[in-house]
Amino acid sequence: MTQPTAKYRSDYQSPDFTITDISLEFDLYDTATKVLAVSKVIRQKDTATTLELDGDHLKLVRIEINGVAWSDFAEGEGKLSVYNVPAEFELLIETEINPEANTLLEGLYKSGGAFCTQCEAEGFRNITYYLDRPDVLARYTTKVIADKAQYPYLMSNGNRVDSGDLDNGRHWVQWQDPFPKPSYLFALVAGDFDVLRDKYTTKSGRVVDLEIFVDKGNLDRAEYAMTSLINSMKWDEERFGLEYDLDIYMIVAVDFFNMGAMENKGLNIFNSKYVLANPNTATDTDYQGIESVIGHEYFHNWTGNRVTCRDWFQLSLKEGLTVFRDQEFSSDLGSRPVNRINNVRIMRGPQFAEDRGPMSHPIRPDKVIEMNNFYTLTVYEKGSEVIRMMHTLLGEENFQAGMKLYFERHDGTAATCDDFVQAMEDASGISLERFRRWYSQAGTPVVTVDTEYLADVKRYRVTVKQHTAPTPEQEEKLPLHIPFDIELYNRQGDVLPLQCNGEAMHHVLNVTEAEQVFEFENIDEQPVISMLREFSAPVILEYDYSDDELIFLMVHARNEFARWDAGQMLLAKYIKRNVERVRQGEAFELPEAVIDAFRGVLLDEKLDPAFIAEVLTLPNENEIAGWYKTVDVDAIHQVVGELEVAFAKAMEDEFTAIYHALNQGAYTIEHDAMAKRALRNTCLAYLGHTGQGNQLVSKQYQVSDNMTDTMAAMAVANDAELPCREAQMTDFSDKWTHDGLVMDKWFILQGKNPAENALENVRETMKHPAFDLKNPNRTRSLVASFCANNPVRFHAKDGSGYQFLTEILTTLNTSNPQVASRLIEPFLKYRQYDEARQSLMRAELEKLAKLENLAKDLYEKVQKALQQ
Repeated sequence: MTQPTAKYRSDYQSPDFTITDISLEFDLYDTATKVLAVSKVIRQKDTATTLELDGDHLKLVRIEINGVAWSDFAEGEGKLSVYNVPAEFELLIETEINPEANTLLEGLYKSGGAFCTQCEAEGFRNITYYLDRPDVLARYTTKVIADKAQYPYLMSNGNRVDSGDLDNGRHWVQWQDPFPKPSYLFALVAGDFDVLRDKYTTKSGRVVDLEIFVDKGNLDRAEYAMTSLINSMKWDEERFGLEYDLDIYMIVAVDFFNMGAMENKGLNIFNSKYVLANPNTATDTDYQGIESVIGHEYFHNWTGNRVTCRDWFQLSLKEGLTVFRDQEFSSDLGSRPVNRINNVRIMRGPQFAEDRGPMSHPIRPDKVIEMNNFYTLTVYEKGSEVIRMMHTLLGEENFQAGMKLYFERHDGTAATCDDFVQAMEDASGISLERFRRWYSQAGTPVVTVDTEYLADVKRYRVTVKQHTAPTPEQEEKLPLHIPFDIELYNRQGDVLPLQCNGEAMHHVLNVTEAEQVFEFENIDEQPVISMLREFSAPVILEYDYSDDELIFLMVHARNEFARWDAGQMLLAKYIKRNVERVRQGEAFELPEAVIDAFRGVLLDEKLDPAFIAEVLTLPNENEIAGWYKTVDVDAIHQVVGELEVAFAKAMEDEFTAIYHALNQGAYTIEHDAMAKRALRNTCLAYLGHTGQGNQLVSKQYQVSDNMTDTMAAMAVANDAELPCREAQMTDFSDKWTHDGLVMDKWFILQGKNPAENALENVRETMKHPAFDLKNPNRTRSLVASFCANNPVRFHAKDGSGYQFLTEILTTLNTSNPQVASRLIEPFLKYRQYDEARQSLMRAELEKLAKLENLAKDLYEKVQKALQQ
């Protein structure tokens, strides 16, 4: 096998040629689609005479230059080299492709009965030979031809400009996109759908047609997606002053899709998971996910499409910024504290784990083998946190000025992360010199804080140290610019003003050195400090809080995130303490004061029920594993279970009363109703560990009129291994086998089943008629939930879980390496486990490394894991 080679950001060179316009014609057939591409090519560098085009899985039919057949070319190694070309010319390339055989789901493929495309990052080269790179921006005209009866809807980017019928029962539609775009934003869909239509009038008075295409019979599940789209368009105008720019905006929901959704200009292709919802089929979490992803892809119209990225190393330029925008959208429309908590859970769990692993990379990577491997939580979620830090440092007004300048400078171009930071710096007049290191430095900084109260001079001293551990290929780390948000409280819970040298200080401290000391004056008594408020930087905070201080902050912190965070720190203390006790063979212990602190939050009627639910939600086993250099899977699992039981028994009366008090009438998706369901079902989760659990869970399942309450009951029965579990699982499967998207929820529970025979159950579940390993959603729901989210069973001491994952990866290596690359993640952390488990996982990695046809998606991760 030829070993894949790495590409380096430092090697970037602008293209020798560019393409300013391309006309595409697709004659769609299942196994032999003809693609005719006519491009206007212009030489960019005087010395260039060979045009190098990218292409994979293509049958080349003909090449012409300026209308004349061209024979001076060579094919090979994913390239088409066209020799001795003129300085400016029209290039015609005809290729033939087989969409039905395309299991990679990149380029043009079949999803159910429809044709659809996925071209990001480098999928367009599976359609035709082209300069498949993001810094080549062209205007696209696309003609789609297909059988009219089978494919009545033919769609592509831009505006619909012409259509017609052919004599042989086929028809055509022509689309024109007036905005130059890179090939990764190209889209095509052909199929027979139900369509939900609406209109939106922009702030300047233009009327935009809105169309959402769903599989036949699913029209009643598209309304919320349309509402979310309209809300997104309105919000982007109000918050960022950005208006939509085409005559039509289309969304198509497909079942077979590697990603969540894709922001192709004017024609977004979505995984159906993020479009289809009604109360019978979708949970509150599904609704929130739809709102977020619809917003995310719409916001890309400006932050990704109108300004795109120069090269794939700059991916966070569009993704980190757009995640920040979709998080702000969800926060403005819903509960800001709850949204922030959920974002931080992702950071502290899987993103911090990514930073610790062999694939650790900066938000702007320096080296890649397979670009698909860098659609990561680091690029997206940590990238968003870097944007949020800029927003914190500059303030909303300066940040918006920076956004405006960024668009003025770079609209219609392919830009870099440096371009964005420069616009922010120039618009605000605030130096971001040291802040730029966040783009180039990998890993999670640890911020250690010491405090001292100097009673004789009424001063409070805060010493802040930062350190980032070495990561693969980056041994040396430099201090970062960390916005460190603090508040000081007196014993009555009042916020103390921050003063230094007689002047007021801002509550966001600029930590820029390896060690800094801050002193605050006129502090009359020992204060309680609240730090890293709103998670003002993606760092790990180390500070020796007492139980009393954390309980004080849970009550008095005026920032809800800080109250939640204090509760998390309190839980962490006793989880760590009890993991050690389990290792020593000692009994579980939890002081009454800790339980009382959480009881106080539970009974606080002034708090949003959704926020209370978050406070009472324990950190999951994967996040806890991240606290340890060597993970004791079994001890962590035992302690989390005992903590759940301890809370359940101590607060059974309160949980029972609130559970019954929050029973609602008709289901609605208003925030207040969602918040009450969240708390009610959190109470049920604890009550599942009491004597009344089976009865309550059984009744909720039976009387539920919505998927949120149904799934909550099933999840409790599953997690607590209640007697009613089997009957519920059977009933649900009988009712929903016909609907793969709904069955995904059932598959997740099967994967997370904590029973000792969990793996046997997973293997049996793979035979279920609704399961299909070729469908990424089904595979993620069952296989990933077992391997990534059922640690105590996946990490079984006999290695059976590891052998199972290798079997799946070996199959997907040839059929869909993108999905395989995401499933391998649990193996990448193998060095964090005991020697016996390390040895077993390493053996599986070595087995994968010996595969003759190992895809480069997997090759990169396997090699890095073995070399770490």
